[in-house]
Amino acid sequence: MKVFCLGAAGRISRESVLDLVQYSDFDTITIGDYNYEEALKVAQWLNDSRVSVVKIDVNRTDEAAALMRGYDVVMDGTQITLNGKSTECIAKAGCHGVNLNGFGEENQWDGLFRQAGKTCVPGFGMTPGVTQMMAMHLANQLDTVEEVYVSHGAFRPIAFSKSITETTTYEYDPDLPSRVVFEDGQLLQVKPFARPRRVKLPEPYGDTVQYIIPHSETVTLAQALRDKGVRLIEVRGTWPQQNMNLVRGLYDYGILRNPKVRVGNNQVGLMTLIGDYLVESEQGKTTQLYGYSLHVEVTGTKDGQKKRGILYHTHPASDGSVPGWEGLRAYTRNVGIPLAIAAGQLAKGAVQKAGILIPEEAFDPAVIFAELEKRGIRMHESWTER
Repeated sequence: MKVFCLGAAGRISRESVLDLVQYSDFDTITIGDYNYEEALKVAQWLNDSRVSVVKIDVNRTDEAAALMRGYDVVMDGTQITLNGKSTECIAKAGCHGVNLNGFGEENQWDGLFRQAGKTCVPGFGMTPGVTQMMAMHLANQLDTVEEVYVSHGAFRPIAFSKSITETTTYEYDPDLPSRVVFEDGQLLQVKPFARPRRVKLPEPYGDTVQYIIPHSETVTLAQALRDKGVRLIEVRGTWPQQNMNLVRGLYDYGILRNPKVRVGNNQVGLMTLIGDYLVESEQGKTTQLYGYSLHVEVTGTKDGQKKRGILYHTHPASDGSVPGWEGLRAYTRNVGIPLAIAAGQLAKGAVQKAGILIPEEAFDPAVIFAELEKRGIRMHESWTER
């Protein structure tokens, strides 16, 4: 089997490639990245004879598709703003595909995937991705579903890479139409910092206040659970408190709208300048607590009894006690590992349906959880009657 690892010079998706090296059956693992020099460093770090490197630019669609052609699956770790372009390349190459973000730009290529008999699953990291598996695991144990609350804490620096800075700007764009909740059959747009909710995460994270974020789970779970009568879906997230304080200030002062300012003879976006500063600053590249924490709550009925299920996950500590999970890697491995698991499932033919599929349609939660547990990422489940 052959896998093309798009964008794997990045800090997150290089962890996906490491997982493929450690756990998968792929015979050929190709890293394709515009930053060829950094991709070579990743290959040297991996030190595996199956790994090779090519330079690729997804903006040159035909050339990129030609490089991908013949691979069983393309594992796409590029940033949010490239999702449409990268998926076009994968579709034209005639490969299975999976990416980290899943913000909807991929849907226009559904027909090409169907024609080729291939599957593309947008959005399979921790969130979106594993969160949908968690929600479906709970919902599948109920006759009806009333409310779904998806929450996560991403404990990482605000700007350890340019793509992460880009994610921050994207998710808190004041006018972003995809920041929605599902309520009584409708998707309702909300502003940044809407509907604060206190969510208790496991230690060392503890109590957090989380806000609505523009993640695809809101839309995909509404589709997957429509036959169970779901009436409310809210997806929230948080970063370390100092990150949230900064983003709140940028929002309150209108800076997240990225207004233009004059720098010399040029007009430059103010948020772009701040992002460039953060990427280079010590404050932007470090934080006190590293890791990831998912928390999903589903309420509904079983045999006429109202019930509430909660599922959360834990992972190896970031304190150096578990090799390979130190510091920032406790965050990046959490995000990168599910992407690798999904790529393996697609390549093995575990998904029979062709076209663009939401994670809920593509994967069995039990299979995903079992694979995660092999890597030390574990689920914890509890139920109460209401």
